[in-house]
Amino acid sequence: MSKKSPAVVSTPRLETIFPVLTAAQLARIAPHGRSRQVSRGEVLVESGEHTAHLFVVIAGEIEVVRTSGAAEDLVRASESGEVLDVDREHLMGLIQADSELSDILMRAFILRRVEIIAHGFGDVVLIGSNHCAGTLRIKDFLTRNGHPYSSVDLDRDDGVQDLLDHFKVSLSDVPVVICRGEVVLRNPSNEQIADCLGFNDAIDETQVRDVVVVGAGPAGLAAAVYAASEGLDVLVLESNSPGGQAGSSSKIENYLGFPTGISGQELAARAYTQAEKFGAQLMIAKTGVHLACDRTPYSVEIDDGARLPARTIIIATGAEYRRLSLESRRQFEGAGVYYGATFIEAQLCAGEEVIVVGGGNSAGQAAVFLAQTAKRVYMLVRSNGLAESMSRYLIRRIEQNPTIDLRRNTEIIALEGSNHLARVRWRDNRTGSSEAHDIRHMFVMTGAVPTTAWLEGCVALDAKGFIKTGPDLSADDLAAAHWPLARAPHLLETSLPGVFAVGDVRGGNIKRVASAVGEGSIAVAFVHQVLHE
Repeated sequence: MSKKSPAVVSTPRLETIFPVLTAAQLARIAPHGRSRQVSRGEVLVESGEHTAHLFVVIAGEIEVVRTSGAAEDLVRASESGEVLDVDREHLMGLIQADSELSDILMRAFILRRVEIIAHGFGDVVLIGSNHCAGTLRIKDFLTRNGHPYSSVDLDRDDGVQDLLDHFKVSLSDVPVVICRGEVVLRNPSNEQIADCLGFNDAIDETQVRDVVVVGAGPAGLAAAVYAASEGLDVLVLESNSPGGQAGSSSKIENYLGFPTGISGQELAARAYTQAEKFGAQLMIAKTGVHLACDRTPYSVEIDDGARLPARTIIIATGAEYRRLSLESRRQFEGAGVYYGATFIEAQLCAGEEVIVVGGGNSAGQAAVFLAQTAKRVYMLVRSNGLAESMSRYLIRRIEQNPTIDLRRNTEIIALEGSNHLARVRWRDNRTGSSEAHDIRHMFVMTGAVPTTAWLEGCVALDAKGFIKTGPDLSADDLAAAHWPLARAPHLLETSLPGVFAVGDVRGGNIKRVASAVGEGSIAVAFVHQVLHE
């Protein structure tokens, strides 16, 4: 492989990023690729090309040339020689079949991506303001999908007007995404960005899958990993970014095997990579809007009108935090009111006072995380304490942290500001007294509303809208659903045969990452049984 790198890294890390393969390893790769001679200066990968191949250097040298600040790096031969050209399909087969090479290649790919992100290299430039909800949305989308980008802050960076003039955009167009150095997207949706970057180009939407997993949170990703590793044809549909609600968690410390904790984003990224390694495909920024359940194979209709057929379906769409009942919160969402506390949001409120609303583990993790950089964290809970809803280790940290001010029996009653949140008023429900604070950032993590509206009566729901499964389905539920089989529904099966529900969207779920992962893996065992019926 090439000995040159666009980033400056230590020698041991460089040897891992660009490993030198043995003769035996090269011999095992050879059947998966095509040997070709290359001449000096020959371009192997054009800037902007969506699907690049793996090039294994047999003789000579290749280099990555950064052609401009906005364009993708160009791979070309710096010396005449020979390479093995391995396309994506054969590369996936190699990774799945050869354990040693899988470890070498996966480690190299992961570390390369880390270096690219760390140094701001990439094929995307984001122009916007940190006070703009659209800019934060796009930053979150690109970051959580692990796509490298550079950003230009309208409020701070010099030369912004020259850049706007060059691409013929105005301030009214922001946020602007310059995709692959040439395509200009004005205030784009996440779906438009995904389409421009080719996230879903390799996916055949007409193919009947063994299983379609709807939702790429911990439960959905676990289902994808286990199903794909066991030889099933898997497609995962994700409306935004992998990780779900857990993906926005700053640090998960009670997940088995990570004694020092792991961020939700890092856990999701590892699971995403693992699922792809085993051959699962993930469709990003596509939302399921309807389940066609009147005939088999079932199909999931997505927001662009396409239908994804499947022999079985695992619903892992999770739940969303409840919105405040205040109508004014709509104008501040993404502009002072947030539903996740990641590094992106923490940067915005460093040195300022912030509010965290909620008494569960997610709220506790957010309060502890934000307290590292914020001037003060007001933690507001409507109940009389945290013991019934939060892990003890988090309660202790909150109680012992002088930066966190816990306010019990307290709720938000007013939000004020123009284009951005500027002032918050809350009330102590025990005394009836209220107070106002000039606070610009508030994190809301209260309750959970299941994402089930798109199912439109295909499966039985409980009184709160969560999906009923297995033994929770009553005889009346099954009669109303016209359950057609002699057997009872499997443990995680819904009132529709072959359709399963896992994670936070399922009635009676245990709101822990570990239980969601467990449910995702267990569902796959029942999928096999259904496929063999």
